[in-house]
Amino acid sequence: MSQNAATDKGAVTIERRGHVLLIGLNRPEKRNAFNVALIEQLAAAYYELEHDDEIRCGVLFGHGDHFTGGLDLAEVGPLVRDGRLHELFSAPGRADPWRKDNVWSTPLVAAVQGWVMTLAIELLLAADIRIAAANARFAQLEIRRGIYAFGGATIRLPRDSGWGNAMRWLLTGEEYDAAEAHRIGLVQEVVEPGRQLARAIELAEMIAEKSGPLGVKATLASAHRARLEGEAAAFARLDSDMAELFDTDDGREGLTSFVERRDARFIGR
Repeated sequence: MSQNAATDKGAVTIERRGHVLLIGLNRPEKRNAFNVALIEQLAAAYYELEHDDEIRCGVLFGHGDHFTGGLDLAEVGPLVRDGRLHELFSAPGRADPWRKDNVWSTPLVAAVQGWVMTLAIELLLAADIRIAAANARFAQLEIRRGIYAFGGATIRLPRDSGWGNAMRWLLTGEEYDAAEAHRIGLVQEVVEPGRQLARAIELAEMIAEKSGPLGVKATLASAHRARLEGEAAAFARLDSDMAELFDTDDGREGLTSFVERRDARFIGR
């Protein structure tokens, strides 16, 4: 899909491609700055991602030259100041795009290019796999405005990148490039500019079509359990979870396809 191909004229575009949901930030004339409409529509897209059983993986990307320059402070700043930003994604049919509840069951691949500023980094940290174009430029600029990163970076970046790497960028607000983002583990792959979305879709389709959906959900659940409840709690569930998976239609199909030396045909049951 071309980055300019949109299925609607909203601040967020939605496209279904088989079992993959493509979610596009769509204010390219504003460098995809987050205004109220974009946040509300993105929250609705994340709700769909997490609650539609036909969707097995999502892809988040930005239309135009930039992923996002961050918040549209003129419009959204007053909500942040008053502690009311959560109201934009707490209504029925919406989900927090920054996933601060810290548990999700549908994987998300993110693709970024150009400016990847402030809350953009926190969106990446709330995704499972991150792809960056070589021209991507990252900065956690909040510290230079007298505030701090309040969308999860203070929690997730030290966890994913290590304390020193996280504080190097959180405390200075300096800009860094895709190579540095890859070095610290913020992104998993760096590709040629213009290739990032296609690569993200490749990975998402691989997950959606080649991986058993029940196994994918169990994998995420186990990883989240280890992080939130501790390794002992996660280890304690491994055998029982495996027994449950083997007793599903997909589990039986997985074994049959192995014996017959063919790709499995999973149905999610």
